[in-house]
Amino acid sequence: MSGKYAVVKTHRTEPLRDAVRDALVHYFEQLDGTAPNDLYQLVMEQVEQPLFETILSHTGGNQSRAATLLGISRSTLRKKLAQYEIE
Repeated sequence: MSGKYAVVKTHRTEPLRDAVRDALVHYFEQLDGTAPNDLYQLVMEQVEQPLFETILSHTGGNQSRAATLLGISRSTLRKKLAQYEIE
């Protein structure tokens, strides 16, 4: 293997999209008419942290490989790990 990873787009990504949609519907139901603030930031924070935790677990803690799989630089990954206090 050359160390390159391909992005594979399959129907398997749909459950993730559906889970996010369902979570947002539930979130709005819980608001009971109250307007949310900074919804984009809230969603990104809620999604990013488990994403980084899971990808690091998947790569055995290899940050270089994790960054490659995520399509981001190692520097960006390290900043995000620090932001979410992930070791």
